Amino acid sequence: MSDERDMTDSGTRPEGTAGALVAAALEIFGRKGFDATSTREIAAAAKTNIASISYHFGGKAGLRIACAEAFATRVGALVGNLITQEPTGPHAAEDLLLALIDRLASQLIGSAEMRPLVAFVLREIADGGPGVDVIFNAMIGPAHQRLCRIWARATGEDPDAEAVKIFVFSIIGQIVYFRIGTAIVTRRMGWADIGPEEASKIVAVLKANLKDLIAARRRFPK
Repeated sequence: MSDERDMTDSGTRPEGTAGALVAAALEIFGRKGFDATSTREIAAAAKTNIASISYHFGGKAGLRIACAEAFATRVGALVGNLITQEPTGPHAAEDLLLALIDRLASQLIGSAEMRPLVAFVLREIADGGPGVDVIFNAMIGPAHQRLCRIWARATGEDPDAEAVKIFVFSIIGQIVYFRIGTAIVTRRMGWADIGPEEASKIVAVLKANLKDLIAARRRFPK
């Protein structure tokens, strides 16, 4: 990947032509998949020329990795200041988990900006693409480990226990379902779409579920 890639002041997010290419590739890769997407259509969507893909990313494969990095950066920035906090006790840990669920679910479910990023990641996971390693190593792996530690602080369980890891994945899975299952959820609920208002209703239920789960694990720790 070219070192001459355009970046923001933080040095973590592409801007200018590079940013336009990443935005276009996220949307098209997520909708069609990597193999079915041509550099020509990415360049056209970004309103630039094909050569700019090689210049900024070394080719389509490099652009794919940049898309994975963009997702990790975006979600990492979304929860970063919360997930790094050290709760002082069980109730502080519970409050922190609720705050994390609120912020993450509100954005992943209700934000139109997040839709192409989530679509790209789900497609990448389904295809077993190289972006999976980037996303796992840069964001999902460390975040999941940290969430397990916060969960353990809230419940008194072992953060490395298999059941704890599964519980944390199940909580994340609930959020992801409402994003990938939008077409089903909106039909059943009679909603035109899942925007901020609808997302707030979903988040309220997810937070109530989380509180019940924590209370149950506190009473019956495994």
